Amino acid sequence: MSTERADRPVVARAGVVDLTVVVPAYNEERRLGPTLDAVTAYLNNNSGDGGDGGNRWGDWEVVVVDDGSTDRTREIAERAAAAAQEGPGRTPRIRLVRSPRNRGKGHALRQGVLASRGRRVLVTDADLAAPIEELEALDKALGEGHAAAIGSRARPGATIARRQHRLRELLGRTGNFLIRATTVPGIRDTQCGFKLFDGDRARAAFAAAHLDGWGIDVEILMYFRRAGWPVAEVPVRWSHQAGSKVRPFDYLRVLADLVKLRARAVPKGHLLVAALFLVLSVALYSGRWAAPAHRYLPDSLQDQNQWEWFFAVTADSVRHLHNPLFTTFQGFPDGVNLMANTAMLGLSVPLAPVTWLFGPAVALNVAMTGGLAATAFAWYRLILKRLVRTRWAAATGALLAAFAPPMISHAHAHPNFVVLFMIPLIIERALRLCEGKRVVHDGVVLGLFATYQIFLGEEPLLLAVIGMVLFALAYALARRDVAKAAWRPLLRGLGVAAAVALPLIAFPLYWQFLGPQSYKSVLHGDNAGNSPLALLSFAERSLAGSRERAAALALNPTEQNAFYGWPLVALAFAIVVRLWRGAAVKALAFTAVAAAFLSLGPKFRIPLTDIVLPGPWALLAHQPLFESVIESRVAMVCAPALGMLLALALDRLAAVRVPYRLLGLAAVAAALVPIVPAPLRAVDRADVPAFVADGTWKRYVGPGESLVPVPLPDPGNAEALHWQTEAGLGFRLPGGYFNGPYGPDHVGIYGASPRWTSNLLRDIRYSGRAPEITDAWRAQARRDFAYWHAGVLVLAPQANDGVLRATVDQLVGRAGTWTGGVWIWDLSNVQRGS
Repeated sequence: MSTERADRPVVARAGVVDLTVVVPAYNEERRLGPTLDAVTAYLNNNSGDGGDGGNRWGDWEVVVVDDGSTDRTREIAERAAAAAQEGPGRTPRIRLVRSPRNRGKGHALRQGVLASRGRRVLVTDADLAAPIEELEALDKALGEGHAAAIGSRARPGATIARRQHRLRELLGRTGNFLIRATTVPGIRDTQCGFKLFDGDRARAAFAAAHLDGWGIDVEILMYFRRAGWPVAEVPVRWSHQAGSKVRPFDYLRVLADLVKLRARAVPKGHLLVAALFLVLSVALYSGRWAAPAHRYLPDSLQDQNQWEWFFAVTADSVRHLHNPLFTTFQGFPDGVNLMANTAMLGLSVPLAPVTWLFGPAVALNVAMTGGLAATAFAWYRLILKRLVRTRWAAATGALLAAFAPPMISHAHAHPNFVVLFMIPLIIERALRLCEGKRVVHDGVVLGLFATYQIFLGEEPLLLAVIGMVLFALAYALARRDVAKAAWRPLLRGLGVAAAVALPLIAFPLYWQFLGPQSYKSVLHGDNAGNSPLALLSFAERSLAGSRERAAALALNPTEQNAFYGWPLVALAFAIVVRLWRGAAVKALAFTAVAAAFLSLGPKFRIPLTDIVLPGPWALLAHQPLFESVIESRVAMVCAPALGMLLALALDRLAAVRVPYRLLGLAAVAAALVPIVPAPLRAVDRADVPAFVADGTWKRYVGPGESLVPVPLPDPGNAEALHWQTEAGLGFRLPGGYFNGPYGPDHVGIYGASPRWTSNLLRDIRYSGRAPEITDAWRAQARRDFAYWHAGVLVLAPQANDGVLRATVDQLVGRAGTWTGGVWIWDLSNVQRGS
């Protein structure tokens, strides 16, 4: 008999055998004995085909690894080893490897395999859920040229004599799905504890393994896949055995192991690129990261207040298990259809714990900073995989795709146009469909990706589809042979994707378009297109930019949707001319030009003239979905197209002689330096009035009542949303900043449906003039206060607050009270007419 300590790495001894059976054991006193008896009896009695009494398995051994058991497992293994002894001086048939403490199945398997001497190595669980007789099927697969043959309960032909508990089975299937999706695609059952390996390859793989837990099965299969060693998945007979050591929490440990494996599998070069993107993203938002709760991006206008409110109300819905698609915290009493707004449930829901612990300002910072870096990395992976071979070329192209001037403009205020990491993943999956290799699988994944993107932002997905259609049309014309082979699997895969996505998004979309406070469309006027000059000019936050020049060519600082600068446009033209023969170059060039042209809107004026021409967007302007798009945003499609063209050019430069390479790099620098973004401006945030901050409002707002700011919050001034989030959403607000319906036709507008009193107070805020307050005005105010269920009116210091206070005094019929830094009018005792 032989026993070995496993507190140090164990290596195989000299003297090769044909087969080693490795059995990890932890507190297996009840099951280990029968298992060893069955294994040794089978290996001893399995005669060769010739009937000469020879054993078809040749010389064999069993290695039992006692993983720090506290029962009689070691004693049973030693007794079995003594019984299997072949004679004095002979190598023992059963060997025991001991670990001084329990370290997990992965550690036990690693020690057992490294102690093995077999040309083939079988690993089997101590419960022998897959009978030892199934070794024959695995050995056959190994003899057909595979490096490993793994038992499977999920392949056709597998037999399940006794099933696990339904919950355990569900957890196992879910885990296997995640494993296939993230680590070893194509293998349906990685966790069946019955696997046969080529011995030398098994020892190499287990020697390189790091995991000590249940995830080692996945780690070993990943090693075989990276090494190019073929693995066969063989259906086996299997029966659940009582006393399993796998607990429900272990499934979470396997998922944690998957994360570790994916992290370790990422090349260091990728990590450096990801770190670069993250550093640049943090630098961009450095002004707000200095004190997230007390800093504001003034160029976001009122959008930072709105987005923090979205994150806060979603976190509140998650905490209290309320409907995340609707709320009455704004727009009271009618409420807000959150699915019809850009609440970004795909981020605000998973970031709810961050919102609970650190507040919505930090959660929004995390979303925008991390999302921008993740978007850049996603473009980098797509470009590197599909277009170029050099990392630095792909990284530079991704920087342009993610940090282009339009992206920086939206980085002030619109995370739905910054957090776009799903778009490259969707493009990559569509390209896989065109290859036609795994159409159903890729279609399912595409459907899931599209579903998630819908909960991140529908308009960016629509713009991405426009870009993909433009690229596909151009590429099909350039490579008709590729298009002919690709269109059938692509259409089939898109059908699968639709079949997966529609059931998942049917109810949310129903709620968005037909639910409470839904609307038909949001109209933006006829001047939302880009000027042709905007495509050649510089954005405000670019190094070469001018605030006045950019403001003259854009709706506002958050909608500078072009502004690539004439040097970059000239460089892109030169790249296209030089690389014109490439089909991808032709398609990218067409995509960029067509998107830029569409972004001009339904009509546009030729610069420096009075000539107005119809634009191609006129064909789409009144179509469903397209009618709500700000058409200048279509120019954002140019960013990844230009980034990919730049990556192709840099990849080509890597292969030319040094003088030409330096000349090319100088041209690239001349085009990119002028559009390098400066960090976003941040200022100290306006303080929340003490009346709200210290909770004084609670004495004035009863159940079912609202706090009414004077004037009501609207897209022009939504600071009251910040009051509300600082108060933990303790009160409800009429008015607000959101998209909602107006009138009998439910046309979309920004903010709540106006009422006489809200319009009156808003006009006074901006003009400083008040009309004569008559009995009719007072009667209408009482009706509006009753409609809003007003508990208290609150006027904070602001422009024209003197006129506002005098007007409210007349509407209410008494003077306000100065309390907690604001003027208030307690309406709890006011008669509210109908």
